[in-house]
Amino acid sequence: MNQQANSIANELKLFGVHQNLEARAAEAVAQNLHPLEFLNLLLQDEKLYRKDRLSKSLTKRAKFRHQADMEDWDTSYERGLTKAKLKELALLAFQKNKQNLIILGKTGEGKTQLAISIGRRACREGQSVGFLPVNLMFEEVLAARAAGKLLGYLHKLNQTQMIILDDFGLRGYSHEEANVLVELLEGRVKKGPVIITSQVDPKGWHKLFEDSVIAEAIVDRMINPSQRLQLKGGSYRERLNLPKTGNSLAETNVLN
Repeated sequence: MNQQANSIANELKLFGVHQNLEARAAEAVAQNLHPLEFLNLLLQDEKLYRKDRLSKSLTKRAKFRHQADMEDWDTSYERGLTKAKLKELALLAFQKNKQNLIILGKTGEGKTQLAISIGRRACREGQSVGFLPVNLMFEEVLAARAAGKLLGYLHKLNQTQMIILDDFGLRGYSHEEANVLVELLEGRVKKGPVIITSQVDPKGWHKLFEDSVIAEAIVDRMINPSQRLQLKGGSYRERLNLPKTGNSLAETNVLN
């Protein structure tokens, strides 16, 4: 009977049921479960299986630079984030409040690690995320424009529920790049948050653009509304090279 039920579950693409049917059947017999309790367990298995499969697919499509999770954040010294704030970030409170998130810090203090951790958490919640190192994004913009597909490229980005602009402000931006950026930010109004990592304080962002009017439009859309995180503690990479008595999971991550 189990074999027949397994075959039907597989045919209907109920792979969570298929994987757990025999174990759940044994559990139902051992605990004398009501048929509806048994069915509920199988449906929960299917739900978890689909959520996990979706999370893995979204994480792959996000193209994160490396793997990092909120649980890996090293709290053994002061880095500018309390445990309460980390919990709030894990709950994606900024997104629920319709805010962008600006993560500031010097090289090596963990800006990219934190942004990726938040992005991966969003993927686990079934949300689409795009991880975009800013310089790479503009290379993709050039390629899309050359192929006559720029509007489609921007449309695809703006269908993404969360976008991470990594390493914003490492250089100045041309007039064409500024126009693309303001279009992207304008298209995201009320659609989803932007996470921005930068070594440059927002007060200095206007200087990155040739046109002061476009600069004002870009900065305004980035910071209104937003919440700001200032990381500190010095380069975590340097800390990894110091003598230590134990290893942290966070030490396996490549930080920025």
